[in-house]
Amino acid sequence: MESQILKELDLSCIWHPCTQMHDHENNIPLIPIKRANGVYLYDFENKAYLDCISSWWVNLFGHCNPYINAKLKEQLESLEHIIFAGFTHKPIIDLSKRLLGLLGSNFGKCFYADNGSSAIEVALKMAFHASVIKGASTIKGNRKSKFLCLENAYHGETIGALSVGDVGIYTDVYAPILLETLKIKAPVGENIDASLEALKILLSTQKDSIIAFVLEPLIQCAGNMNMYNPRFVQEATKLCKEAGVYVIFDEIAVGFGRTGSLFAYEQCGVVPDFLCLSKGITGGYLPLSVVVTSDEIYQLFYAPFRENKAFLHSHSYTGNALACACANAVLDIFECDNVLVKNKELSAFIWERMQALREFSCVRNLRHQGMVFAFDLIGFEGERKGLEVFNKGLEKGLLLRPLGNTIYLMPPYILSKEEATYILDSICEILKTF
Repeated sequence: MESQILKELDLSCIWHPCTQMHDHENNIPLIPIKRANGVYLYDFENKAYLDCISSWWVNLFGHCNPYINAKLKEQLESLEHIIFAGFTHKPIIDLSKRLLGLLGSNFGKCFYADNGSSAIEVALKMAFHASVIKGASTIKGNRKSKFLCLENAYHGETIGALSVGDVGIYTDVYAPILLETLKIKAPVGENIDASLEALKILLSTQKDSIIAFVLEPLIQCAGNMNMYNPRFVQEATKLCKEAGVYVIFDEIAVGFGRTGSLFAYEQCGVVPDFLCLSKGITGGYLPLSVVVTSDEIYQLFYAPFRENKAFLHSHSYTGNALACACANAVLDIFECDNVLVKNKELSAFIWERMQALREFSCVRNLRHQGMVFAFDLIGFEGERKGLEVFNKGLEKGLLLRPLGNTIYLMPPYILSKEEATYILDSICEILKTF
């Protein structure tokens, strides 16, 4: 059987991400996928799996989307990639102008990388370097040398990104080699006052040592989908800017319509100094990320080369033309298909159907924000109930990937109401077995 051969070949030579490979012996199946279309993945036995998590939150408009496919093929005929130092191309110029047009006058420049963690690294380095140039830091003295983040945060898995995270399963083992950071209590739901007070106290005593505050606006996604009031983002940003601390918004997961607005910060009434975007930017097709910042920050680095102010950060695949073609196609779809309005209707429908989960005593903290839905399983201390949901979901043709015992949905925006109903009915059936 071809599928079994592929499993054996895979396990003989591949180490998968975010996986204890030993689990594949007993707990987690390894499923070779032959093709994908719309919201479905198909294995080699032609069994369909409904992609409830947009394949790690990237696939906004379905797999093998006809429009994105066409635009990618069109780009393949002219240019696939070039060095992005000293050269440029039309797809990235178009993309940059469009992004800046959507983001408004507070932003003036786009700096590209090729994944979310890299975007965070860029923003951290850029914020520090800007502080050095402004004289708030010195390379030797490091007056400003610390970053501030929220407890329960996740911003990626490179060393810098891990340093501003606080999800122990990712960070604990690497603690000795991480950057020194400061953390404040994360807001939860409407409970934001304690977090704001902690921020005020910290800024009053240590603002001169803090380079930037990094946070995901509205949802700490890998932090068990912790959702909180936008007023925290608004107040925290104002406090930081008054204290001369840069603000970095990580919209890698929450950008491009996921929270109900095109960008999450739009719901918060403030603008960050650095905005990190990735994941859905290409609709799940190719790696791409961007850090968007102001002309004011850009001008700090703009000087004759001998002044040693250039931002010398690079990636071999920066500004990949194929990825940019996909990103432009994604923006086309947003412009032409009334996506945010349709999402609002679909979100309301899913949320209404989710109320059926309240009948289960093991379900707590049912919540949603835009096209993100979540609940927690309680009463199973020490048990991997999330893994059980994952496996039973596969049996029912659902791709779910719980965060511990937090079950969430981040489906593609093209999900139908019938498919949403099937997902929630299936989850109810799974919970009846607990």
